[in-house]
Amino acid sequence: MTAKIIDGKTIALELREAIAAEVAAMKAKGFPAPGLATVLVGENPASQVYVRMKQKACEKAGIESYGYVLPETATQEEVETLVKELNDDPKVNGILVQLPLPKGLDEERVLNTISLEKDVDGFHPVNIGRLAQKGRESLFVPCTPEGVIYLLDSVGAELEGANAVVLGRSNIVGMPVALLLVKRNATVTICHSRTKNLPEVCSQADILIAAVGRPAMVKRDWVKKGAVVIDVGVNRVDDSTRERGYRLVGDVAFDEVKEVASAITPVPGGVGPMTIAMLLRNTVRAANLANNAS
Repeated sequence: MTAKIIDGKTIALELREAIAAEVAAMKAKGFPAPGLATVLVGENPASQVYVRMKQKACEKAGIESYGYVLPETATQEEVETLVKELNDDPKVNGILVQLPLPKGLDEERVLNTISLEKDVDGFHPVNIGRLAQKGRESLFVPCTPEGVIYLLDSVGAELEGANAVVLGRSNIVGMPVALLLVKRNATVTICHSRTKNLPEVCSQADILIAAVGRPAMVKRDWVKKGAVVIDVGVNRVDDSTRERGYRLVGDVAFDEVKEVASAITPVPGGVGPMTIAMLLRNTVRAANLANNAS
């Protein structure tokens, strides 16, 4: 068996084209273009790259992008004041505070300041809390976890009744994706560094989500034959044959696991492109909520 490669790049492109069409239809009806505000604090190079990618994606989709940059020395009050101003700005439908914030700033307080109706990143404590409660729905779901579920649906993975294992328990990916799987009636096991017999636990999974940040950690004998494997990890490993001196790999040993899985995401080109697509979708959703409320 050789796994079906889940092409996140193509799937995300199709979704972004549909989003652009929805934005065009919105504007044709006389509504303003959706607006996304990004807040970048400090000069983290990776964060700068991510923000530029999001702004470029907005432009292609017809979404207005408003970029705000604060210095590394910005105070908690200055960051929260900016967020409150964006809450009150009718042009802004979604607010994204790029994480991580510099040391000394309270991320949770900043995220809690974002209006629930503009929390397109899905990290407001109330949105996460609703995600964890039976019978309640979040206004917005965190983008990467939602992208994972979208990819599972794209290959027809049967989630109801499935044995799903999530490797990693971060607030950004592991915990939210586990909650989304529970909402889809999967039986979910969350694994971490203290899980006993980790390879054995993973090998029982019909659906395996790897999000731990350890290169090629998941080996062939960790994976049940026919399982669907979603690799969220993005890790740099030294590679002198590459011009930049490194290459990107996931948390899954792709070449060996693809021989036993039924479907698998590559790194890069799997989950990564879905994150921005879901951010755009959430921004359009926020604009529709605002339009309906006006």
